[in-house]
Amino acid sequence: MSNIKVKPNWRNPVHVLAFGLGSGAAPKAPGTFGTLAAVALYVPLSYLSLDLYLLMLLVSAVVGVYLCGKTAEDLGVHDHGGIVWDEFVGFWITMIAAPAGWVWMLVGFVLFRIFDIAKPWPINWIDKKVAGGFGIMLDDVIAGVMAAAVLQCLAWYF
Repeated sequence: MSNIKVKPNWRNPVHVLAFGLGSGAAPKAPGTFGTLAAVALYVPLSYLSLDLYLLMLLVSAVVGVYLCGKTAEDLGVHDHGGIVWDEFVGFWITMIAAPAGWVWMLVGFVLFRIFDIAKPWPINWIDKKVAGGFGIMLDDVIAGVMAAAVLQCLAWYF
């Protein structure tokens, strides 16, 4: 991530979405603020059937490759810290078939942030080696998958 002071074009809907509807413009911890915005959007999404939720997630991930790649290209920064659409998708992956309730949303939030920040293998390798919008999205997709696996294990245990 970069703290380079490059600003998005707030009139460009691609930049607005890539910056998580503005949540990525937070001066500190934009990824955390992006994930918080994803939590807020998850609340109504959690009422979708599993099939519709997975379809929404697939579309969001595919569109995210374009949004993140185009915004990074426009800003001239590979993975600008304010680009947080990948956090949206990563958190939503974490919450696939999660138990209902705010406690599970909080657990999912914490797990996703741990995997996204710590970047254990293979996330760290992907973050360094895979370029463009696909690379920006892929490390958070994998973090979401890992967080979802832990969340499901916790749900099964408790």
